[in-house]
Amino acid sequence: MNHKERMEQGLIYNPNLPEITGDQFVYMDKLWEFNQLKPSQFAEKERYMKEMFAECGENCYIELPFRANWGGKNVHFGNGVYANFNLTLVDDGDIYIDDKVMFGPNVTIATANHPIDPGLREKAMQYNKPVHICENVWIGAGTVIVPGVTIGKNSVISAGSVVTKDIPENVVAVGNPCRVLREIGEHEREYFYKKERIDWENLGDISYTPLG
Repeated sequence: MNHKERMEQGLIYNPNLPEITGDQFVYMDKLWEFNQLKPSQFAEKERYMKEMFAECGENCYIELPFRANWGGKNVHFGNGVYANFNLTLVDDGDIYIDDKVMFGPNVTIATANHPIDPGLREKAMQYNKPVHICENVWIGAGTVIVPGVTIGKNSVISAGSVVTKDIPENVVAVGNPCRVLREIGEHEREYFYKKERIDWENLGDISYTPLG
């Protein structure tokens, strides 16, 4: 088994071999071109994502700059994904981002990791584990998500969190390391900020299915 095959199977491998970096630089060059686009060039942005990502649904938008180790080659976007400035995806492994996920500024998602053994690290060895962000999740500004994590649907990750373990669905989670603070429920249906109530009657026709 060569190192490229080891990389694809989540095993320890050497990421600096020509058989790997040769492919990687093709995607990195495309990423550089993507980051030169103007904010108003919506069609060009969409075309890049559909060409370069492993998957990209409809109505997705990324505020530039955007960083990705493999230019998005191993990124899977659903529909309606929004990413604010400076999203960094260490996409040596697969990153799955489902429908209607939102990212605040300066979020980092890493799939690449290094062995603790100093001899292996000295040789720059690494391995990759996938990350999965489920439907309708909101990731707050400055959050870091480490390899192998899954975040359940509808959950909110507070700004500045470091997510080191799986987070269940329908919760608010905060901190370093990130832990569940509370479930999302009736309180969130009534209030949008502290004790400020949501004026549903003035929001127009909003199609919404409460949790439960």
